[in-house]
Amino acid sequence: MSPRLVALLVRAGTLAPCAAVHAAVPPLAPAFIEQHCAGCHNDTDKEAGLDLTSLAYTPGDRANFERWVRIHDRVETGEMPPAKKPRPAASDRDAFVASLRTALLADERAATAREGRATRRRLNGYEYENTLRDLLSAPWLQIRGQFPEDGEAHRYNKIGDALDVSHVHMSRYMAAADYAIRQAISVQFDRPPTTTVRHYARDQRTLTGKFTGSIFNSSPDRMTFPVIGLNEAQPEVRWLRAPLSDPARRDEEAIGWVSSNYVTGFTYRWDGFRAPVAGRYRIKFSGYTLWVPPGGISMRFSGEGDRKGTPRPPNPNVGDYDRPQPGRRDEAITVYTRNGVANRRVGEFDLTPRPAVADLGEVWLLANETLVPDASRLYRSRPNNFRNPLMTPEGAPAVAFRWMEVEGPLYDAHTAAGYRLLFGDLPLRQVAAGQGGVAVPHVPRGERRDTGRNAGQRIIPLEETMVEVVPKNPRADAERLLGNFVARAYRRPATAADSARFLALFDDRTKAGLSFTEAMIACYTAVLASPRFVFLDEQPGQLDDHALATRLALFMWNSEPDAALRARAARGELRRPEVLRAETERMLADARSRRFVEAFLDYWVDLRKLEDTTPSTTLYNDYYLDDALAEAALLETQLFFSELLRRDLPVRNLIHSDFTFLNERLAVHYGVPGVAGASMRRVALPADSPRGGIMTQASVLKVTANGTTTSPVLRGKWIVERILGLDIPPPPPVTAVEPDIRGAVTIRQQLAKHRDNASCAACHRKMDPPGFALESFDVMGAWRDRYRGVADDKPAVKGLGKNGQPFEFHYGLPVDAAGELPDGRPFADVREFKRLILDREADIARNLAKQLAIYATGAPVRFSDREAIDKIVAEAAGKNHGVRAIVHALVQSELFRSK
Repeated sequence: MSPRLVALLVRAGTLAPCAAVHAAVPPLAPAFIEQHCAGCHNDTDKEAGLDLTSLAYTPGDRANFERWVRIHDRVETGEMPPAKKPRPAASDRDAFVASLRTALLADERAATAREGRATRRRLNGYEYENTLRDLLSAPWLQIRGQFPEDGEAHRYNKIGDALDVSHVHMSRYMAAADYAIRQAISVQFDRPPTTTVRHYARDQRTLTGKFTGSIFNSSPDRMTFPVIGLNEAQPEVRWLRAPLSDPARRDEEAIGWVSSNYVTGFTYRWDGFRAPVAGRYRIKFSGYTLWVPPGGISMRFSGEGDRKGTPRPPNPNVGDYDRPQPGRRDEAITVYTRNGVANRRVGEFDLTPRPAVADLGEVWLLANETLVPDASRLYRSRPNNFRNPLMTPEGAPAVAFRWMEVEGPLYDAHTAAGYRLLFGDLPLRQVAAGQGGVAVPHVPRGERRDTGRNAGQRIIPLEETMVEVVPKNPRADAERLLGNFVARAYRRPATAADSARFLALFDDRTKAGLSFTEAMIACYTAVLASPRFVFLDEQPGQLDDHALATRLALFMWNSEPDAALRARAARGELRRPEVLRAETERMLADARSRRFVEAFLDYWVDLRKLEDTTPSTTLYNDYYLDDALAEAALLETQLFFSELLRRDLPVRNLIHSDFTFLNERLAVHYGVPGVAGASMRRVALPADSPRGGIMTQASVLKVTANGTTTSPVLRGKWIVERILGLDIPPPPPVTAVEPDIRGAVTIRQQLAKHRDNASCAACHRKMDPPGFALESFDVMGAWRDRYRGVADDKPAVKGLGKNGQPFEFHYGLPVDAAGELPDGRPFADVREFKRLILDREADIARNLAKQLAIYATGAPVRFSDREAIDKIVAEAAGKNHGVRAIVHALVQSELFRSK
């Protein structure tokens, strides 16, 4: 008997030394490994870093268990032993695989029966924010940014092992809860009447203050200009020699400009309006497009005290605002908020050459937020020697706005629902500081003058007002209100002890001198940071109705169960398959299911990383600062997946589809004709289009590039893992490939040395082909036939970027998008690659089911879960592997219905 076999038998428990230490290795494993594996994977050679002669079988150790799973998989698929080595007889291989599978399944199922699949976890930031929004009927709340970044495991932020809880988390939970409660109180306290007010452009200091420039801004491209109608200039008004406005022509007066805003700063905004209270508002804009001929006059300023400046000679590179002309095309307008927690995109519309009113519809605003209409196609000047890239010998496009109309706040039965949950019908009154009230945010009424050189530029902060709730019987009111709140906040029936715990806190706080309102807020904050609120309550085995309701709500809405779902759970009927299916359908049809689409795509396809890289200003300055393109790319993927889900379209559409969602900016980027305007819509793709499916969408192509170069390895690994469902192990310690921005060597040539390395070849055979197929797309997902490079000795392509700065690059070596799949089938380009892998529809469906299962259950798909995943795929096969069918099959599965 060889020493290696002796060692294996010792670890198997056949010999005494390890009998009490390790579980028994499956009986056929030692001999099979000795004969077919140990020649390479031994204590001397350790190929791929693996020594099977010293590998124990300890299924309680997750890392050890997963290693045995990889051994099982690689032998079962025929990857090991490698083709160049003697192959085991099929009967020996099958017997080894069956023996190992039996042991792995038995051990993992026993552990699952004891502990469940999912480890206990807390709500992640998405879930906590949405839960408070729904609990307090405050959809405008933005609190996720207050928390530390959620940990990730198995690519998602829903796994308990990665969602740690520290004193920092607890402190932030309490701060976020306190903030949310005060927001709900402020809505009840401040109830201004619903009004419709037209805010004229001529009244906005941020617009009129840029007519003439200053030493800090002397370029006409950053100035604004007054205009009436399509071509009536007002030079006297512009140069401050005439009144700003004529009441007789009030509705005709406009202000124009030729450049775009920066999302972080916003130059052209309506600071004369500030939302008086958080809530819903209906927004309209009046404006049109213009054209300004070249030959504008800029000013030279001698110093900060020089208010008039000295005119420079006419400049052909800037517009002449004293000779405006009718616009020559529509311009897309994106509307953002400003002055809130973060600037948010809230809508879009198109300005036309004819004056018109654009109805943005209803938007949610935080108290004190204002709105910014951004002409997203226009350029964003960066300091020093910038020029408008849209300026032609005939002139440049411009936009002009007359007014913004705001109707609101708009009230309904839900407006004060958060306050009613907290304090019922108890009245609220304002008190002076020091009289025991609490501070809530408040926007003071009337116009606030902001004077000085930076007039209108600063973010005006909210003020605070002291208020108090007036109880009838403080102790009795506290007991009643806390009982109601705990019952509503907890996701399963509350006990008398639950309420008593917080009532004791109320008594303690009032004895310490806090007012009724202060003590109640302290209690509510404690509820919203308590374990029964923050953590999921699941027990091993089948989930009870309340735990199942919570799991379904977190899956569909990233939030708490609503009243209808709670009622089903309370009646003990949610676990009935037909009821569970009906609730799933109802929740998918609800607008809140958009949260599922957005959060799932944030992690499955990494959409949250879309802004992690910035296009290189050296090679890709034509993409730099193009927020309209990035935003359209994000929306395309979200709308595309929503369409697959809504219409139950087959998963093969993830590989290739005959449609996608585009607006004009993204259609131009893709070279798809016939799409005009800012709004995203479903578009049929040309028959020969390389687009269609998710792999060739700009969002995916951007998150799999670094802004300067593309890597077939990164993109290929992404496709193999995220779409086809194959796990690629970490790379061995080899020298990474550095991009050649000179364009002298292609990435394919550089990768050849990795494929020649035996330790790299196995994985590169899987990763490189899909990566090569995607080489026809640049860092922002545009089609390319040649690589871009930078070299002084090559003829350069020159231009001006969206930032107004010059760029130049040369076209280097041609792109070679051909490749060969691991099974030997060749392809010439991405179109042929897609056709080849469309026959793997079951694998694509299996991977989507796996990704959804991880997201929905908060647990990885383990070895013993594979049969359940296969069952889900088989059930969905009857509906052509429809995405909605997969979701339904998952919700009905034991994976979803058990811890």
